[in-house]
Amino acid sequence: MYSVKEAFYTLQGEGGQAGRASVFCRFTGCNLWSGRERDRATAACTFCDTDFLGTDGQNGGRFRDADALADHLTALWPDQYGVVTPYVVFTGGEPLLQLDEALIAAMHRRGFEVAVETNGTIAPPPGIDWLCVSPKGATELAVTGGDEIKLVYPQQEAPPARFQRLDFHYFFLQPMDSAPLGKHESHMDATVAYCLAHPQWRLSLQTHKIAGFD
Repeated sequence: MYSVKEAFYTLQGEGGQAGRASVFCRFTGCNLWSGRERDRATAACTFCDTDFLGTDGQNGGRFRDADALADHLTALWPDQYGVVTPYVVFTGGEPLLQLDEALIAAMHRRGFEVAVETNGTIAPPPGIDWLCVSPKGATELAVTGGDEIKLVYPQQEAPPARFQRLDFHYFFLQPMDSAPLGKHESHMDATVAYCLAHPQWRLSLQTHKIAGFD
């Protein structure tokens, strides 16, 4: 059984695949925050801006097995097979609480490349084509390599230097946009300055918010 908050067709907004047409599948649940505001202050991740509670979002629901969910997601991709490889992004919450080898295989049978955006605290199943790790606070990483690391910046307990020697192909810093007292612009300036001073890191922007699409 899989519990999905929402699923939709859009463009990838962040990181190394930004701009790519994608089916997004947002799973319900996370291991770093309950998703309830009353628990935010004591959560391992306090700045999350995503609703991952329940199954009441767009195309959300509960799916009995991998083929049922894979069919549901495949139906969201436009009828252009053979033109480009279809692409699905599993996210959350924390997708590795639910994503398993059976679902990855089901998506592969339907011709999809499979991407995952995880907080990195749970070891991934085999078969993922694009693995993005986004560390949160002081949490210990179980995943220390992959395609990209995308670090929200700044985080007092997660400075970039802590991750610079990990085995990722791409290193992205993304300005935190949920800052108190309207400090998003200063976070942008700080992120740009860090990338200029440490060229291992590239700037990642939330282009879906800038361009106004989900």
